[in-house]
Amino acid sequence: MSQSATKHADSQLPFWKRSHYLDRMTLGELVRAYFQHYTIMAYLALTALCIVFFAFFPAAPLPALGAIAAAVLIYPLVWHLLHQYILHSRWMWKHKWLCPTWKRIHYDHHQDPNHLEVLFGALHTTVPTIAIATIPVGWLIGGPGGAAAAFGTGLLTTCYYEFMHCIQHLAFKPKWKWVQHMKQRHNEHHYFDEKGNFGITNYFWDRVLGTYYEKKDRPHRSATVFNLGYDEEVAKTYPWVKKLSGGIASGHPRRRAMTKDETGQVSA
Repeated sequence: MSQSATKHADSQLPFWKRSHYLDRMTLGELVRAYFQHYTIMAYLALTALCIVFFAFFPAAPLPALGAIAAAVLIYPLVWHLLHQYILHSRWMWKHKWLCPTWKRIHYDHHQDPNHLEVLFGALHTTVPTIAIATIPVGWLIGGPGGAAAAFGTGLLTTCYYEFMHCIQHLAFKPKWKWVQHMKQRHNEHHYFDEKGNFGITNYFWDRVLGTYYEKKDRPHRSATVFNLGYDEEVAKTYPWVKKLSGGIASGHPRRRAMTKDETGQVSA
């Protein structure tokens, strides 16, 4: 099938059955896609349930505000540590039952950072993580109402995180300097060296933990920036991600797309 025929067939599918690439989308198209994605709808629905729960089991104003503040403060650290030590780990691909999760929640995103379908987190991993990070501290501060307030805050923070993450891959230059800074650091993580700038929307903990960098500070591009270290040699011992992916791709994703062979196999 020709490329034009493939694009036409794709355009006839329901919205989220098509392929979407942020470097080909406008901001308006992104906003429409964002609010139609099932994960965002799920986060907002769960937030609404938190509000209802809080109405039945309210916390006093100060504990409620404390629970919200705690969730806001703890969120960047939790996601930084998860990003660095879980998503960028080299142990998940070694387990046949874990490698599909690792492939879905991060390997695919680094293979093609602009592919919107794999940019959003998977609900079966994000929701439990948000709950574990926020509900206990919220409960300690404000009981059941505090737990609901903290969990709801974590869910809304995730919505913000996901939207800003999309913005960082969108083909436009933000007007605000702080968003430009955020976008530049994150693009360096994806296209120059994945071993740093883990914060995505907040680089405070990168500075504290010594993982913050600017491109000028690192003389060489990482050889594993697109495959996270999962290469042909690794696949000889741990083949499951390669089998799930139909091969191992390397190099810039747009250049790979131009050299993709007619069988649909990705060139190495």
